[in-house]
Amino acid sequence: MKFTAYGHPNILATHPTTIEFTKDKELSSEGDCIIGVKADFLLKDIKKIVAKEQIKITVKVDKFKEEISAQTNRLFNHDTELVIRKSDFLSDRTLGIKADKAAVDLARRLVEKLKDPKQKIEVEIIAL
Repeated sequence: MKFTAYGHPNILATHPTTIEFTKDKELSSEGDCIIGVKADFLLKDIKKIVAKEQIKITVKVDKFKEEISAQTNRLFNHDTELVIRKSDFLSDRTLGIKADKAAVDLARRLVEKLKDPKQKIEVEIIAL
């Protein structure tokens, strides 16, 4: 499944254990795990993926690409926030756990692009 999100001037991508996409349009500087706003994912599409055990998330921004691997959380059931965690903490907002990357692990050149509110972010989630 694929969705898009957009950058925001307050994107920091400094959180050591999580990555988040949100449908919210605004972002405070405290949201240091958020790497995309105005996300257009659909809960019904994501629910099809959580039946599998593993996922690969690909984040594309212009010529930059990051891949994140994680285990799925079958309890995911949130229609406005999507969180990927390095830990095994489960909540309805958590799509992936035991991820191999968090926001702080993303290439800084990619993160700089994410500070532009016009920057489109393409996200693809594949069940493995």
